Amino acid sequence: MTASVEVRGGGLSGAVASEWTKFWSVRATWWCLVAGTALMLFYGTLSAIAQRVGDDPQGAHTVALGGGFYLTQFAVIALATLFVTSEYAGGGIRSTLLWTPVRSRVVLAKAAALAPVLFAYGVLLSSAGMALATTVMDGHGLPTSFEAAFTTASGMGGYFAVLGLLCTGIAWALRSAAGTLVSVIVLLVPLPLIVASLGLPEAMPYFPGIAGVNAMVEAGQPNPITMTVAPYAPWVGLVICAAWAATALVTGAAVLRRRDA
Repeated sequence: MTASVEVRGGGLSGAVASEWTKFWSVRATWWCLVAGTALMLFYGTLSAIAQRVGDDPQGAHTVALGGGFYLTQFAVIALATLFVTSEYAGGGIRSTLLWTPVRSRVVLAKAAALAPVLFAYGVLLSSAGMALATTVMDGHGLPTSFEAAFTTASGMGGYFAVLGLLCTGIAWALRSAAGTLVSVIVLLVPLPLIVASLGLPEAMPYFPGIAGVNAMVEAGQPNPITMTVAPYAPWVGLVICAAWAATALVTGAAVLRRRDA
């Protein structure tokens, strides 16, 4: 008579649980989240004060959007990048791949652990930024409707989530924190401007950074970064970002399978 042993915790769910534990057990996670929050509150306070002294009038949702794009997203980029590259730097990737030998499962597990955190972070942070800006502005600037606030909060949450996935995909391919940071920042900011200066301004809305901002702006309203109206609805901006992220993840998974650890 043989005794049967029930094994639990394996497969994708076990890998996600493992990555979730690793994510919250390192100081870099907390430092990046705290830094991103501080940057949003700093930007929101200064921008709201500027509204009181007669600056170009803006609504609280625009102030929060600016804080997310100009400052906080770089903390998100650092967080997502280090989630992958720190394992290569410290040698922990060998243990990770030993515990989860299916390479694509490791990529999916990190993505599944990271995305919901960054979505919630974006929603909460944008809401806090709008609340702070509204309080400091004290009736100055432009009003913020519920629709505008909802679009900004949900758009920032979605953008931060797919931005994190984009970073992890590139990090899997490059295995370098410096290389990933430079690649993502160039893709988000300078590259769209260079393409526009070369005579293709219509291509700008299809880069992930600009598409992410479009996802935070009500349909028909101008993008406060490019000062142009997006040629698509806000949700399409997130789809464009998701397409970039999916491409990066597929590429990163392919490199991991080929080169291993």
